[in-house]
Amino acid sequence: MENYHIITTYLVYLTVSITLTLYVAHILFKNGKVYMLDIFHGREDIALATNRLFEVGFYLFNIGFALSILEVNFYGVVTYQEVIEVLSQKIGGFSIYLGAMLFFNLYLFFRGKKAAKKNRAQSTPNFGANFNEENIII
Repeated sequence: MENYHIITTYLVYLTVSITLTLYVAHILFKNGKVYMLDIFHGREDIALATNRLFEVGFYLFNIGFALSILEVNFYGVVTYQEVIEVLSQKIGGFSIYLGAMLFFNLYLFFRGKKAAKKNRAQSTPNFGANFNEENIII
């Protein structure tokens, strides 16, 4: 009976953690395309390729972490309460980690957007910087 609880716990945990990872990645990188296009000055090919690479890395990090904390140990008689408590600890911990990864990726997007804006400002000539009414010849 103990093996049944362990296998059930594994299946529920893996299903929830992988589904959460897929959902968060889908939302993050669907909306991240806008930032990537801005960062790469509208060059859609490189923006989408970079966004896709970030997405694959996101999957690898998060699914890898979910698998690395998979271990569940039950000793003696196992109750459904224990199964639910272990699942809530595992899924809750993974959700916190996933949220931290989401905010880290957002930080990278905002940092890239800020750097792109700074580069654009430096490369755009400012013709009106030395303009005043005394320089006008009529």
